[in-house]
Amino acid sequence: MAKITYIEHDGTEHVVEVKNGLSVMEGAIRNNVPGIDADCGGACACATCHVYVDEAFAAEIGRASAMEESMLDFAENVEPNSRLSCQIRVSDDLDGLIVRLPENQH
Repeated sequence: MAKITYIEHDGTEHVVEVKNGLSVMEGAIRNNVPGIDADCGGACACATCHVYVDEAFAAEIGRASAMEESMLDFAENVEPNSRLSCQIRVSDDLDGLIVRLPENQH
């Protein structure tokens, strides 16, 4: 289990424990964290779970797949640390992960 901090665009923080094997998106949805819409339910078929991953965890989460990169083309305000939270699997290595949420999801 890992503690993940979700930071809304306005700075509101939500620190939640997420079970290993779930996605960062599922952790947000199950804990009612606002700002992650997850319209496709985690199928990597939309970009409504877009997050900015803290640079300290870049190595732990690895690179985005080609499919994820393609879906990020539909997100607004994409940055080098942008990821789809449905594609990040939680493990003990992600304990302390911080993700920031964009102003809105499209």
